[in-house]
Amino acid sequence: MKINLGRMPIHWKITILTFFIVFVTLLLLGLFLVNEFIQSNENELKERAMITARNVSELPGVLPNMFNSGKPSASLNNIVEKIRMNNKAEYIVILNMDHERLTHPLPQMRGTISKGEDEGPAFAESSYTSKARGEIGTVIRAFVPIMDKDHQQAGVVIAGYRLPSVWETLLSIKKELLLIGGMCLFLGGWGAWLLAAQIKKQMFYLEPYEIARLVTERTETFNAMHEGIIAIDSNEKITLFNRKAYEILGITGNVISMPIREILPDTYLPEILEYNKGIYNKDLYINNRTIISNRFPIIVNEETIGAIAVFQDSTEVRKLAEELTGVKAFVSALRAQTHEYLNKLHTIAGLIQLGKNETALEYVFDVSETHGEITRFLSKNIKNDSISGLLLSKISRGKELGILVSIDRSSILQQLPDTLDHHDLVLILGNLIENAFDSFKSMDSGENEIYLSIQQTDEFLSILAEDNGCGISEQDLPHIFEYGFSSKRAEGHGIGLFLIKQIIEKGRGDVHVDSTVNRGTAFTITFPMKIGGTYD
Repeated sequence: MKINLGRMPIHWKITILTFFIVFVTLLLLGLFLVNEFIQSNENELKERAMITARNVSELPGVLPNMFNSGKPSASLNNIVEKIRMNNKAEYIVILNMDHERLTHPLPQMRGTISKGEDEGPAFAESSYTSKARGEIGTVIRAFVPIMDKDHQQAGVVIAGYRLPSVWETLLSIKKELLLIGGMCLFLGGWGAWLLAAQIKKQMFYLEPYEIARLVTERTETFNAMHEGIIAIDSNEKITLFNRKAYEILGITGNVISMPIREILPDTYLPEILEYNKGIYNKDLYINNRTIISNRFPIIVNEETIGAIAVFQDSTEVRKLAEELTGVKAFVSALRAQTHEYLNKLHTIAGLIQLGKNETALEYVFDVSETHGEITRFLSKNIKNDSISGLLLSKISRGKELGILVSIDRSSILQQLPDTLDHHDLVLILGNLIENAFDSFKSMDSGENEIYLSIQQTDEFLSILAEDNGCGISEQDLPHIFEYGFSSKRAEGHGIGLFLIKQIIEKGRGDVHVDSTVNRGTAFTITFPMKIGGTYD
C-alpha cells in the first residue's frame, strides 16, 4: 500500500520527525560517550598494568631467579600467578636478559623465548605500555625493567590486560543505556506530540495542504476583485497586494514583505495602525493617481495585527459624483430654462396680440443678446465644456428661483491643476452654488445674489463663491466640512462640503470661509497648478 506523505496529518509528521531527531541525537551522543568510556577504560588498564608490572619487578624473590637459565622457578611462578589473579590480569611474564620466559600462566610457555616486536625498549631500561592484537583480543601490555642493587638491568616484567570489545562495553552498561535512552525517547516523543498539538491548534486544526489550498483560493479571490486591495502587518510590511492594486498604481515586481513606505511613499495606510480606526470614502493622490479608499484595521482577539485598504481608481466614482452634482443640476437647469422660455414666449405672444409688434421684437433682441453674451463669455474664458455647461445651468436655475447668479467677467480657466480633473471642479462649483441657493430658503425675498469668480495664474487656481444668504453661525462654522454635518434636517445633506474638503486635500489646496449670520457667506478655495506645489 502506497502512503501519501503529503496527506499525512501534521500531528504525526511533527511527532515522527521530532522522535527521529531525538533518536539520531541520542545515537550520536551514545557513540561519543561509548568511545569516551572505552578510551577511559583503556587508560585505566594502562595505569593498572603499569602498577602491576612495577610491583612484580620489585618483589624480593624475583631478582635471585633471574639467573636460573633454562630452569624456571616454580615458586616464583606461583607468587606471580597469585598477584596476577588478585589484579585480574590476563598474564604476567618475567623475561631475563636472554628474552627467556621465567613465568607464564601456561606451563608449556615457561622457558621459551619471547619474540615480541614491542619488547625492545624494555631491555634498554624503559618503562612503557603498548596495545597489541592477539588470540584473546586486544591486550594492553605494560613493560617494566628489573634492576639489581647496582642499577644493572636483570630482566623485564610484562603485565597484560585484555581490553573489552565495543560490544562487551555496551553490554556492561546496557542497563544505563536502556534507562537513559528510553527516558529521552519517551520525553522527546511526548514533547513532540504536545508541540504538534499546539501547532495544529494555532493553525486552526488545518493540515498544511488545506492551508495551501485556502491561501491559493484567497489569493485568486482577491485578484479577481475589481478593487485594489493592500494589506500590511503591524510592522508596516506588505502582506497582500492584489492584481488590481498593481494595475491601478502602476507597480511591477513582487512587493510582498516589503515596507509599504518604500513602495508607496505617499501612503496613509500606516495611519490606521496609529489611530486604530477606519477611514472611509477618502480621496487620496498616490503615484499621480486619484483613488478613493476605504481603510480599516485588522483586529484579531482584540489586538490590531495590521491594516487593509480597499480602493479603486476614482474616475468612475467621479463620473457618478458628476451625475449627482452636475447632470442632476443640468436637468434642473433645463427645467428652469423651459419654464423661463415659456414665460418669455407668453410675453412675446401677449405683445403681439396687443399689436405691440415693435416692442415684441425689441424684447426678443434683448433676451437673445443677454443669453448670447453669457454664452460667448463662457466659451471664451472657461475652456472646459462641462464647467461652462454647469455655470450656464446654474444661472438659469437662479433665474427660476429669483436669485441672480453673476460671474465675474474677468474669470478665466485655461487649464486644470495637475492634481485635479474637471469632475473635481464640477463637484466643487456645483455644491457651492447649490449650498448658496439653499441659504436663501430661510430669507425674506429681496435682492438675492450669488457671485462667482474663477482666477488662474501659472502658479495657482482660485475659486470664490459668495452669497448674501443666511450665513453660518459661529458654533457651526468649525464643523461644516465634517461628514454628515448639516444645519438642514432633510435627508441627503451634510455630504457636499465633506466631498469638497476631500478634493481640497487631494489637490493640496486651501480653503477659507468668511460668514456672518443673515449677511452672507464667502468660500475662497485655492489650488497649486503644479504637482509638488502647496498653498500656505
